[in-house]
Amino acid sequence: MLGPNATAAAEYICGQLGTVNNKFTDAAYAVDNTYLLFSAYLVFSMQIGFAMLCAGSVRAKNTMNIMLTNVLDAAAGGLFYYLFGYAFAFGGSSEGFIGRHNFALRDFPTLTSDYSFFLYQWSFAIAAAGITSGSIAERTQFVAYLIYSSFLTGFVYPVVSHWFWSPFGWASPFRSADDRLFNTGAIDFAGSGVVHMVGGIAGLWGALVEGPRRGRFEKSGRAIALRGHSASLVVLGTFLLWFGWYGFNPGSFTKILVPYETGSSYGQWSGIGRTAVTTTLAGSTAALTTLFGKRLLSGHWNVTDVCNGLLGGFAAITGGCSVVEPWAAIVCGFVAALVLIGCNKLAEIVQYDDPLEAAQLHGGCGAWGLIFVGLFAKEKYLNEVYGETPGRPYGLLMGGGGKLLGAQLVQILVVAGWVSATMGTLFFLLKRLGLLRISEKDEMAGMDMTRHGGFAYMYYDNDDESHRAIQLQRVDPGSPFPRSVTPPRV
Repeated sequence: MLGPNATAAAEYICGQLGTVNNKFTDAAYAVDNTYLLFSAYLVFSMQIGFAMLCAGSVRAKNTMNIMLTNVLDAAAGGLFYYLFGYAFAFGGSSEGFIGRHNFALRDFPTLTSDYSFFLYQWSFAIAAAGITSGSIAERTQFVAYLIYSSFLTGFVYPVVSHWFWSPFGWASPFRSADDRLFNTGAIDFAGSGVVHMVGGIAGLWGALVEGPRRGRFEKSGRAIALRGHSASLVVLGTFLLWFGWYGFNPGSFTKILVPYETGSSYGQWSGIGRTAVTTTLAGSTAALTTLFGKRLLSGHWNVTDVCNGLLGGFAAITGGCSVVEPWAAIVCGFVAALVLIGCNKLAEIVQYDDPLEAAQLHGGCGAWGLIFVGLFAKEKYLNEVYGETPGRPYGLLMGGGGKLLGAQLVQILVVAGWVSATMGTLFFLLKRLGLLRISEKDEMAGMDMTRHGGFAYMYYDNDDESHRAIQLQRVDPGSPFPRSVTPPRV
């Protein structure tokens, strides 16, 4: 038997060990939450990239308008995601379709979610809304932006994220193994479908219902390029988005202190690093493929096309960035560039006008990204990221059968159907109510002057007829110069 002193000593040692263990647990929570907050900040910084990309891709006379819509995507999205969106996305489920708890963050935090998780998910929601704003730029009433952005972030997007990211969603890979779609669930790690397809298809319907910008297509059907006014802003925005994508994709692990093999140097931190590498390779490959592809088609080395190709590669790899090998990411980026070029060619044929190619880039490349997962997902990485499951289906071309590919195709169909039914209907209603498109006079003059009180800065577009007339008068007020004469540019 132990004496009184020995018993007291044993109790003391056990108590100290328990205290140390608690401190390690607390430290792990702190590290994981700090990692998630930092990732949220990176994803939010993508709003700067969206703003710069949009500003450079439109004509100077609409710069202030498009910049303001980007600010309000974040502001309106913040309020509506707080009130409704988070609850619909991650609240306790109603038959796997929609969440129903935590409205306005009531009864929050929970055992599984803290405020850092809310902030991270909000940054994703406003990214989807930012995608849509590019498709309908230069011709949309300001009130329409407010309505669609609030509806998208507060309802449409959250329902989709509930289906595929919530543990309760009907197609979630986080459900119990015997209750998953095709025994696997749809794999969309960081949102090729949930974010990019949702934003892209919403933009597609907005642009289809509105119709093309004035002067975008001749009566004969020939396309006229209405080029953005600043390639510099486009490049700056692209690099900012690239930087933010390292929070978008690697940050979607939400935790970093998760060992895969106890006592080794291999853990979730390794998966995070691999995800950053696959993201980089897919975007880089898509950029180079677009560079040479467009050179063959048009005869030019076009920096704007390269930037869009790069972003298309990122949109495609987002869904499978954590579950594929780096070499497969190169395949993903190569095909994504071809998808983007093909979608843009189709858009010209059917006279579809999207100033930022958002529907083609995010919708088309996002859909390819989901298919890519069904072809190239690796069994080992799926089990590490989504939990060990014996006999889990994986990529078709990796020997895992066709079940995962089937789940991915289901996701494409339901996302396209849901967004079309909701956002398509909303845009039709806005059009019928006269709240969607601005007048032809305002569109030709530019929304900065007619709707926002003045230009963002002094710059004149090549197609600005009013400026040409002013310049002709300055040269010779009484001159009968023909309208074909191009005045000096200032």
